Amino acid sequence: MPTQTFIVNGKKVSVDVEDDVRLLWVLRDLLGIHGPKYGCGLNVCKACTSHLNGAEFNPCSVPVGDIKATDEITTIEGLPATVGKELHPMQEAWLDIDVAQCGYCQPGQIMAAVALVKTVKAEGRSITDDDLDGIRNICRCGTYPRIREAIKAGAANM
Repeated sequence: MPTQTFIVNGKKVSVDVEDDVRLLWVLRDLLGIHGPKYGCGLNVCKACTSHLNGAEFNPCSVPVGDIKATDEITTIEGLPATVGKELHPMQEAWLDIDVAQCGYCQPGQIMAAVALVKTVKAEGRSITDDDLDGIRNICRCGTYPRIREAIKAGAANM
C-alpha cells in the first residue's frame, strides 16, 4: 500500500492508504479529524469544506493520491492556529450570533466563510450580499439568515 504524506493543521502526516481513497475518509477514519463532515460524497452539500493551501475545497471529492507532500490542509480544528488565537474571528462570530442549530454543517460553513472573506479582502472590498449568495453550503436547519449575519460580523474582525 502506498504511503501518502501531506500537512494537516500544521503537522506533517503520513498514512498508508490507496491513492483512490477520498481524502475525507483519510482525515476522519485514519487521522481522527472529525470536523469535516460527510454529507453527500459528491462535492454538493459542502459539509466537509476545508482549505487546501489556503483555498476552499471539499475533501469528499479529492482522492488522497492527488495531494502532494507539500500541500497544506486546514480543517476547522486547525483554523484558530491560522490566527494564533483560541478561536478564529469567524468562529467567535458564530458563537456571538448563535448560528448553530443542529451544528452538523457548521464547520464547513465556517471554512467556506473564511475562504470567501479572504478572497473579498484580497480584492480590497467589503463582503456583499451577492458574495454571500455564492456560498453553496447546505444547512438543513435553515439558519441561513444567522449564517449571513455571522459572516458579516466575522469579516469585520478578520
